[in-house]
Amino acid sequence: MKCRLILAAALFAVACGSQAGVLYGSNLVVNGDAEAGVTGWTGYEGYNMFQSVDYGSNWVLPTQPGPVDRGSKMFAGFGQYAAAYQTLDFGLTTTRQTSYSLSGWLGGWSNQGDNALFYVQFLDEFDNEIGNSALGPVTPQDRNNQTGLFYREADGFVPAGTRKLSFWLSMERLVSGDNDGYADNLSFVLEEPSNDVPEPGMGATFLLGLGMLGWARRRRKPDHVS
Repeated sequence: MKCRLILAAALFAVACGSQAGVLYGSNLVVNGDAEAGVTGWTGYEGYNMFQSVDYGSNWVLPTQPGPVDRGSKMFAGFGQYAAAYQTLDFGLTTTRQTSYSLSGWLGGWSNQGDNALFYVQFLDEFDNEIGNSALGPVTPQDRNNQTGLFYREADGFVPAGTRKLSFWLSMERLVSGDNDGYADNLSFVLEEPSNDVPEPGMGATFLLGLGMLGWARRRRKPDHVS
């Protein structure tokens, strides 16, 4: 898919001066639940920014499949392709593997093939990708042709030599006039090492590459076509 190519080719990261204490066991994705609009996400040049939309009849009903703690908003696509990212810089490269858990709720509309992909890149100090993990896409067959969001997760180890994490969310429109790739409750959590030996590069202070306060394009959608 074109979205996969976009993400695989995007080997750059943006870091700014913001600092935050990050603990093992905490979600490192900023605004992964869309409750703050698209704050924390940076648009990818040449592609649309996705939207933060309200759960409701125009998207996914609160009674349709999705997270129990879904809040009031979720991410939805915009245009043919929508993509944005955020980057976390450890400040030092890791010297040994640390386990992680990547999770999120992804979905779409009825039997339409529009979909979302959540992707993390592990980058070295030169911004080379030395590993990755992805969730999605969730196909209409996966959803039983239901409108809604479905839970996906992946576990693994952060490769030794990782300096940065780059989180990507993309939506792809395959049919209809709207991009009905959906996502919510995106999460990436580092598991605390089982021994007491400090891990270089994994101190309490991280540099977070946050996007400027984004904006969500909102519009009234026409009726969907099955």
